[in-house]
Amino acid sequence: MRQRATQPGTTSAPSLTSSCTLPADASQVGEARRWLARNLGDCPAANDAILCISELVTNTILHSSNSRKPGGTFTIRAEVHAGDYLCIDVEDNGGPWENHAHRDGRPHGLDIVNALAADWGVDGDPLTGWVVWARLDWPQPTAASPASSTRQPAQGK
Repeated sequence: MRQRATQPGTTSAPSLTSSCTLPADASQVGEARRWLARNLGDCPAANDAILCISELVTNTILHSSNSRKPGGTFTIRAEVHAGDYLCIDVEDNGGPWENHAHRDGRPHGLDIVNALAADWGVDGDPLTGWVVWARLDWPQPTAASPASSTRQPAQGK
């Protein structure tokens, strides 16, 4: 994975690092989601990561002029730091990005990523390719009060 911010004070080594290269075709967005779901398993941030990867892959297919050429590809990566955070990224084949404005007020894919990710960014350039990455923090379990604290005291007979 290219440069990206990490959670301050985090030193955990990744428990899973994997990647997959697919043809840059709209039919592969679903395959990218399925691949990530298989690799993340029961990760508590999996649903948000799958939605983010869908948006990032769609952006690559729509906007990367070199990936859209015949034989163009994109690579997705996942890096899980169990109990801490996970990072995903999508790398395209480069070229200038062709931006398409949404005049109807719909949110852009990166707006969705921004809403779900703790941090995200873009690295690269038109010659070597663009990498759009997102870091999703591992949801921490909420402390549930013990069942006994919600029970009424036993009444004497």
